Amino acid sequence: MKIGIGSATACAAVLAGALLSGCSGDDGGVSADGTVRIVFWHGQTQIAQKALDGLVAEFNRTHPKIKVVSQSGGSTADQLLPKVTAALVSGSYPDISYIYGSDLASIARNRKVADLTSAVQAPGVDWNDFWPAARAAATVDGRVRAIPALTDNLAVIYNKKLFAEQKVAPPKPGWSWDDFRATAKALTDPSKGTYGTAWPIADGEDVTWRLWPLVWQQGGDIVTPDRRRSRFAGPEGVRGLTVWRDMSVADKSVYLDQDSAGARMGQLFNNGKMGMFVAGPWALADIGPAKIDYAVAPLPGFNGDNTTIGGPDNWVVMDKGSERRKAATEFLLWLTRPAQDLRWDLATGQLPLRASASRHPSYAAYQARWKLDVWIDNLPKMRTRPTLRAYPKLSQAVQEAIAAVLLGKMEPGPALDRAAKAADSALATEE
Repeated sequence: MKIGIGSATACAAVLAGALLSGCSGDDGGVSADGTVRIVFWHGQTQIAQKALDGLVAEFNRTHPKIKVVSQSGGSTADQLLPKVTAALVSGSYPDISYIYGSDLASIARNRKVADLTSAVQAPGVDWNDFWPAARAAATVDGRVRAIPALTDNLAVIYNKKLFAEQKVAPPKPGWSWDDFRATAKALTDPSKGTYGTAWPIADGEDVTWRLWPLVWQQGGDIVTPDRRRSRFAGPEGVRGLTVWRDMSVADKSVYLDQDSAGARMGQLFNNGKMGMFVAGPWALADIGPAKIDYAVAPLPGFNGDNTTIGGPDNWVVMDKGSERRKAATEFLLWLTRPAQDLRWDLATGQLPLRASASRHPSYAAYQARWKLDVWIDNLPKMRTRPTLRAYPKLSQAVQEAIAAVLLGKMEPGPALDRAAKAADSALATEE
């Protein structure tokens, strides 16, 4: 997934140093015969890395004048930001790195992060074929600063067996948050140790981003149109957080996951002890081996609006000279075309990056294997977080508010008002 922003704040001092230094870092990379060598930090592990390495090998065979050197970067994807910012300071940075969507605005301040606006407008690229939320997450201040690497979104995975045992009707299309609350309460049974649903409350973006659909569904937003002030503490945010406060404090139907990686709620679902798991396709990698009989429903909504949130991540190109920049961009545009992207998706269960993937011959096999219809249906209409340098601080403030409310320590209004003050202070420094 795509979440996790704590590293962005931790790297602020390193990033500032990188901005001042200018990070020369161009170590050549072009051989006497014109072959361009580019270093690719992907941050993937196991199945994903194996699939990606196979694609890199194919690219190298079919593009003899470009040699892509695939490396993990020494970290998993959620830990790459501090590695990249430190590498920019030292001058030993790669040509390409995976970067979480919520971290892009921070790292794009560095002059060595390439502006790809012209590249994606070139004939044959078809930039508009990428999903709107993915394009938005790759764009900072109106300029394209990355190529989409992954896109996902939230839906409700539910345990069909537990629903049947508790004699609870499965979700219907267009269901509401009132329906969700009633369902969660009906599925909760303290005598059996079962919960209706869960919310993570440890530090991390996974705490925050779950609130945004409830705000959007009512016509609210995270920040004002000029991006200078927050909006989430308005009546839409209060109403949305109140739904979950009532489930957690009054109904006691919400398992509050205090694990730093949010792993316990997944384990609870996979052990048959939780009825509804709000998650993305990444959860299926563990649900499958657990042999849970599950189905997937869209997020509930307010007033018939079931908008969900996507968490697109990015491939960022670091400028190490024009030849290497062009080669790195060529590789990424090849990697994200449907033929290659669907191979990656078929192996990993990720969602297609482009709308045209549904017309590719291998799409039927992909659909048959993974059955991701609800998440795929969400792709054209999902929304994403604003690409703002202040977003990590905004998110941290909201994380604290959500945890306090779900634990019964604060009321939604005062908690979000306090978060808004911290967010507004951060937004006031946005350049």
